[in-house]
Amino acid sequence: MKAGVAAPRWVQTLRFMARGGALVSPRAALELGEPLGLGRKTSISAFSLISTREGEVRIGARTDVGTGCCISGHPGGVSIGDDCLISPNVVIGGPPQASAEDAPEGRATLVGNNVWIGAGAVILPGAEIADGVIVSPNSVVSGMVAANAIVQGNPAKTIFTRR
Repeated sequence: MKAGVAAPRWVQTLRFMARGGALVSPRAALELGEPLGLGRKTSISAFSLISTREGEVRIGARTDVGTGCCISGHPGGVSIGDDCLISPNVVIGGPPQASAEDAPEGRATLVGNNVWIGAGAVILPGAEIADGVIVSPNSVVSGMVAANAIVQGNPAKTIFTRR
C-alpha cells in the first residue's frame, strides 16, 4: 500500500493476514509511510497505533503487541525481535509527532528476541534492548540494556540478571 493511501482498517487486517499470517485488529491504527514488516503469527491488539511516517518499523514473528500501544518509526528505524510480549500502553520509539532530532544520531531503536515489556513502559528512540530482557511496568529505557537483565525505574536500571 502506498504512502498516503487510506484503506479501510478491515482491508489492512486482511492484507496482513493473507500476506504473512499476522493478526492485526481492525481497531488498530496503521499509519503507513515507510515499510512496515510484521512477522508470522504476530498479533497487534485493538487501539494500538503503528506509525511509519518518519521511518520503518519491523516486528518479528510471534510477537504480541498489547492494547493501546504506540510504536512510532523514526529516521533510524524501529526493530522488534521474535517472541516478544509487549503489554498494554507501551510507547516504543517516541510519539508519532516526535521530531527527527529525538533519536540520538539517527540510531535505530532495537528490541531483541524474547523481551517482555511491562505496561506503561517507554522505550525512547535510540534505545537498545538485548535478548531475554524484562522491562518492569512504567519504566523508561533510554540507553543500552544487557542481555537477560531485569530493569526498572526512570531511567531504567538493572536490578537483577537472569541466568
